[in-house]
Amino acid sequence: MVNRLTYRRRLGWNTRSNRKRISKTPGGRLVYLYTQKKGKVPKCGDCGHKLSGIPALRPYDLKHLSKPKKTVSRAYGGSRCHRCLRDRVVRAFLIEEQKIVVRALKSQQEKK
Repeated sequence: MVNRLTYRRRLGWNTRSNRKRISKTPGGRLVYLYTQKKGKVPKCGDCGHKLSGIPALRPYDLKHLSKPKKTVSRAYGGSRCHRCLRDRVVRAFLIEEQKIVVRALKSQQEKK
């Protein structure tokens, strides 16, 4: 005959927050052990790719981590991926170059 198992907590529905696995105790009984939800890997705000170097943890566990373990040591570290960061830097550089060219052309026009 199959051993019937009962929930050990008050929530009596099979929901995502009520996940469990079966474990055998040293006394030979089968009981439910409640499993935690898996964390999600943070994603880039621009392209949506997974950010490398940052652990996939639940918010409560992230709260107890130190700052260097939650970020990457560069500009936009922990928020944007390296590809999007490179695009931003190149775009900013090209915009500044364009401003310099416009200023140079304007000064040439004034000299004539």
